[in-house]
Amino acid sequence: MQYEAVIGLEIHAQLLTETKIFCGCSTTFGAEPNTHSCPVCIGMPGVLPVMNRKAVEYVVRTGLATNCTISAYSRFARKNYFYPDLPKGYQISQYELPLCEQGFVVITVEGVRKKIGLTRIHLEEDAGKNIHDGAVSESLIDLNRAGVPLMEIVSEPDLRSPQEAVAFVRKLRTIVRYIEVCDGNMEQGSLRCDANISIRRPGEKELGTKTEIKNMNSFRFIEKALEYEIKRQTKVLGEGGRIVQETRLWDSARGVTESMRSKEEAHDYRYFPDPDLMPIEFEKSWVDDIRKNIDELPDARQERFITQYKLPEQDAVFLIAEKAVAEWLEQAVSLGGDPKTVSNWVQGELTRLLNEENLSVEQCLVKPKHLVEMLELIDKGTISGKIAKTVFEEMFRTGGEPRAIVEDKGLVQMSDEKGIETIVDDVLNRNADAVERYKSGEAKLVSFFVGQVMKETRGKANPKIVNELFRKKLN
Repeated sequence: MQYEAVIGLEIHAQLLTETKIFCGCSTTFGAEPNTHSCPVCIGMPGVLPVMNRKAVEYVVRTGLATNCTISAYSRFARKNYFYPDLPKGYQISQYELPLCEQGFVVITVEGVRKKIGLTRIHLEEDAGKNIHDGAVSESLIDLNRAGVPLMEIVSEPDLRSPQEAVAFVRKLRTIVRYIEVCDGNMEQGSLRCDANISIRRPGEKELGTKTEIKNMNSFRFIEKALEYEIKRQTKVLGEGGRIVQETRLWDSARGVTESMRSKEEAHDYRYFPDPDLMPIEFEKSWVDDIRKNIDELPDARQERFITQYKLPEQDAVFLIAEKAVAEWLEQAVSLGGDPKTVSNWVQGELTRLLNEENLSVEQCLVKPKHLVEMLELIDKGTISGKIAKTVFEEMFRTGGEPRAIVEDKGLVQMSDEKGIETIVDDVLNRNADAVERYKSGEAKLVSFFVGQVMKETRGKANPKIVNELFRKKLN
């Protein structure tokens, strides 16, 4: 029996505020346990929360960037549940009146564009962290994260495959990084994803029983967990069983989802308005001011790269995924670099080296002006394209200027035709058999001859001159 998946995502993004949502404690990651906490964080009796205005602004900014309706009136609610990392016994969140509703983003998977609806975006506080240390018999609690402002982005059940789900999370990560409300660091937990997934027969309108997969913190885990859960649910129904509504965890080591607990419904949390916090009300003019300060968004920049720089859509999609990369390219182009040539180097050598060293483009020692200067050396014939890769890697390692590297390393391209001709003649004389085979029809041997010359000149011979000489002498 064939089934289709119905997937909705809940994405939790930690907001880039300096302090927590209801107190003045720092939100800095990696501090010693329980050093960024206070009576508000740990739920001491008698303390009162004070709203962080910047956190509200960041959620509104996200809502505007994702085509949401911004609510002029919203309020906080208490979500009641008991867990060791929640010292108050409830989480302050939003329920029936969120800040943002009914938005959408557009994703592209295998060349097909699709609009994914957003049910809501609301503001809430994070819980603490349970630490299960095998060295001791107890679980430990770190409350540094308790009270950190979170933005929860809830999608409509519009996703139909793990690939669409990954594309959706990637798109939202790009947006929140562009508008600088979240760093999107999934390894540190500042962007996490829960997935609600069910399956049904194609053509059916009614949704199947869903399961929830909690706290996936990488694109790969999201894809693998959803693929597994689709197969698991298909197998259960295929064997005549029924899907149990429950919360499951992804075990990345074993590649399976595991049952964690029965799935709660909204009434299980006994939501009610928080009596210590006033409703949020603001003027339309405040929202308009936020809208004016939102820079160019990813979709608009992608379209501009295609129309202004004449880049292929595939290039534009890659380049705009990270705002810093897009800005790096734009700076290089503004200095005179050809857009397509710069794009090729960014997608090729720059990305390869950044990935090898696990660095971001902001940490890269190669500046846009370095690439443009190196491209000028290629255009003038000072260095070849092959030598340029050596120069680029040296710039990446040292931050050196291209001209200085070329001079210090003796990498100037050999363009003396007579000198190159001597080497060409020597290669032909030493490979008489190959010459005869070439003349008998093995045209691909020209690459062998050129390679021999480049080997003897350590890649310095001008490839255009080398090819012209071989073509003249062999024909």
